[in-house]
Amino acid sequence: MEFRTVVERAERLKQLHAEYKPLVLPTVWDVWSARAAAAVGFPALTVGSHPLADSRGADDHEGQTFEEVLTAVGPIIAAVDVPVSVDLEAGYGQKPADLVAGLIEVGGAGLNIEDTVHSDGGRVRSTQEHASYIAGLRAAADAAGVPVWVNGRTDLFLHAKDASGVLDEAIERLRAMEQAGADSVYPVGIQDDDDLLAAVTGALAVPVNSTAHPVRHDLERFRRLGVGRITYGPLLQFAMTDAMKNMLGPWAP
Repeated sequence: MEFRTVVERAERLKQLHAEYKPLVLPTVWDVWSARAAAAVGFPALTVGSHPLADSRGADDHEGQTFEEVLTAVGPIIAAVDVPVSVDLEAGYGQKPADLVAGLIEVGGAGLNIEDTVHSDGGRVRSTQEHASYIAGLRAAADAAGVPVWVNGRTDLFLHAKDASGVLDEAIERLRAMEQAGADSVYPVGIQDDDDLLAAVTGALAVPVNSTAHPVRHDLERFRRLGVGRITYGPLLQFAMTDAMKNMLGPWAP
């Protein structure tokens, strides 16, 4: 993809986050799903690591190499005329500059980066370590001249036995990401808890990303709670799997 096109798509993605409250980014995994979502009228998309891995017979949690992910997402990005962000898990062991360079090379307009380091035994980065990694991504994107949208994710709520018990720590971590240059932040695992979502959105100045189920959740609820960005994670693919099984069931021997 031409460099100018990559820059234009990244600039458009930034603009969309300001225009839509919240911005819904359908989570796709191949050319077919990306084209289908774009045809409905969504102005931007995201590629999810879990559905991408499932579609390729690989494991989530960095069961693919960075090179394999780039090879898979390149055709998806090229198949649509809208900006595409890519879930890059914890970075596949790459330095921030190399991660950004690879993303830009295939035309990615944004990225998601989490703090669970699957390539290192599933440990969780410290607040400062994750913020430093995000700062490196921001610096690399700025140096490349592409305003890559950085969505900083934390799994603290997901790992906690009592999500409310880590609220203060999670907010501290999300604020550190914001200060490091994250354009939005993503506290995974609280999409069904109004109080926690409201507490997080009220504590951050940047858009807060929430996971949503395309059938079971309600867009207006997320808007009321102050959510600025919505992605589906693997839930769209799960919902389509259920629908496919229901359709095919009566035909099975």
